[in-house]
Amino acid sequence: MVRAIVFDLGGVLIDLDQSRCIQAFLEVLGYEKIVELLDPYHQKGIYGDMEAGLISADAFRSAVLRESRPGCTPADVDRCMAAFLTGMDPAKVKVLERLSQRYPLYCLTNNNEISMARSHEIYEENGLDWRHVFRKEFVSSRMKIMKPAREIFDAAAAEIGFMPEEILFIDDSMANVEGARKAGWQAVHYPVGTDLGACVEKCL
Repeated sequence: MVRAIVFDLGGVLIDLDQSRCIQAFLEVLGYEKIVELLDPYHQKGIYGDMEAGLISADAFRSAVLRESRPGCTPADVDRCMAAFLTGMDPAKVKVLERLSQRYPLYCLTNNNEISMARSHEIYEENGLDWRHVFRKEFVSSRMKIMKPAREIFDAAAAEIGFMPEEILFIDDSMANVEGARKAGWQAVHYPVGTDLGACVEKCL
């Protein structure tokens, strides 16, 4: 029996555009290393270090700016980061609001504070009261653990307070889905661009 539902963020709730983000870093900052760092699921280098909580968002900004055009600012870095996140399907807002009436909802994401701030703006732009809908956000940079490591699922389950097998997890990465299953969670793969509500309801 499912007693709590946990969603991944990027690719599941909020749409991503990797090429748009790369273009922004190149055009706004002239930061060519972004091509080596960006990945749809697991970022690399200093980007990955930020998402793993090994360096702060400020340290990431500073590192990028050292190799960017003169005159660029931390706000420019944030703007380029925000280009990765393209928006949210209004239908997903309704899915979350509906499910939150029946289950406690959570978010578990490999993410960083810069992108989380933009994600919250996107929620609000779409009329989603995310503070009410989600009981808690589990963010890799804060927890210093990343999916698909079992430790992040174990830590989240301990805070949620239900048995692992009572938690349903939805992610667009099969590696993360398998990581959740190894931790005893129910987990389902979400194919990007499909009906999120149908994906979840078939598991309830």
